[in-house]
Amino acid sequence: MKKYLLSLDQGTTSSRAIVFDLAGNPVAKASREFTQYFPREGWVEHDAEEIFESQLATAREALETAGLSANDIAAIGITNQRETTVVWDKETGKPIAPAIVWQCRRTAEHCANLKARGLAPLIRQKTGLAPDPYFSATKIAWLLENTAGAAQKAREGKLLFGTIDTWLIWNLTAGRVHATDPSNASRTMLFNIHKMTWDEELLVLFGIPRCMLPEVRDTASLFGEADPSHLGAAIPIAGVAGDQQAALFGQSCFETGDVKNTYGTGGFLLMNTGDTPIPSKNGLLTTVGWRIAGKTTYVLEGSVFIAGAAIQWLRDGLGLLATARESEAIAASVPDSGGVYFLPAFVGLGTPHWEADVRGTICGITRGTTRAHLVRATLDAIALQTVDVLDAMQSDTGLKIPCLRVDGGAAANNLLVQLQSDYANLPIARPQSVESTAWGAAALAGLTVGLFDSTSTLAGLSAKAETFHPHMTAEARGGVRDGWKRAIESARTFAKK
Repeated sequence: MKKYLLSLDQGTTSSRAIVFDLAGNPVAKASREFTQYFPREGWVEHDAEEIFESQLATAREALETAGLSANDIAAIGITNQRETTVVWDKETGKPIAPAIVWQCRRTAEHCANLKARGLAPLIRQKTGLAPDPYFSATKIAWLLENTAGAAQKAREGKLLFGTIDTWLIWNLTAGRVHATDPSNASRTMLFNIHKMTWDEELLVLFGIPRCMLPEVRDTASLFGEADPSHLGAAIPIAGVAGDQQAALFGQSCFETGDVKNTYGTGGFLLMNTGDTPIPSKNGLLTTVGWRIAGKTTYVLEGSVFIAGAAIQWLRDGLGLLATARESEAIAASVPDSGGVYFLPAFVGLGTPHWEADVRGTICGITRGTTRAHLVRATLDAIALQTVDVLDAMQSDTGLKIPCLRVDGGAAANNLLVQLQSDYANLPIARPQSVESTAWGAAALAGLTVGLFDSTSTLAGLSAKAETFHPHMTAEARGGVRDGWKRAIESARTFAKK
């Protein structure tokens, strides 16, 4: 029996590949950053071909590092940055334009028009989403409208759309498979999460031909085989999930009420709500977690647009850090932020506010403010944005969250996790390996090919975790949170024109 799984973890700033053994242990890893393009204020683009090339390179490197060949791999799992939009020519396989990244705000006016026309309730009822530039629908519409000849070619069936999972599958299978899974489809603002199909009324609303869209298959299912030319032998692609849903699965959040947060470029909290899609009154999104053997698991999701990217900005934009890793030591060199609050709303506010025009704001600077205070305020901001989402989840569901499970790169920062526990007043469980996203995709693939017989088996593999407990007094916590609310109001005031 083949004893390894290959996970392709295609993120916003890097492509990664991890080989796992059947106990869920990473055997070998490879990672490559790729170019971020910012052609205008609020615009973010990627080169889709560079993404595939970097992803394929990491897969080859991980296999080589592990001393394995494609013949040792039972299956491939794919997890990906979700709403990022690629449109390509069906015949040539070439993108018609740069990929529009989930962070990109170029379609804010389109979304505002949808709200002004009173269409937000319709969109939310069908898709569980709020009209926002974050999602794929307006990005596709923009590409068709602003790329010469694209609308006509789309109507003629000559163009294909995909989120990054679909783009990877298409290329890995040498153009034989155009498919996605419900976790990714549910992020497009075109997918009816109740009927589990592409919604014709929404396709008409956005002017998107049905023939552009991929087939939607179960999250744990056979999507085809990677062409032997890529890795040396055909390997089944057997699990596909958007990065946040993959992390929820990888954290074994299989019970109703389980919550995880992934600290990546953004911060993404998901709560398993079982087989019931719960509409939110507090700015959360209702979306699909996964579909396995025809059974759908729904989630509530809160999206913090900027989390780890704020630390990256301190490093690359301001030069305050040499490496992201040193943020912990620098922030720990001061007892608190010295009254400084940093709202990293570089691309607007996500859950629970959904205000696209608000921008980043730093409040409370004095002559005594130092680099360490700004770094500490950045960690505070990541944690406090998370608390806002947790509050919304508890309000919507009436459930008291017993514990928050965390993963992602920034979850390795002990100070951040302790601050998260203090500000949320919750125990925080961090798994031994923070590679929950990649493991979730691998575990889904393993289920499909019969390496695991049930989710109960998978839960047993991720039982061990380090737990952080809150130490902050209620009075101190309240003071920090009050200051945070004032910082948000300051940013809103500045955004008004």
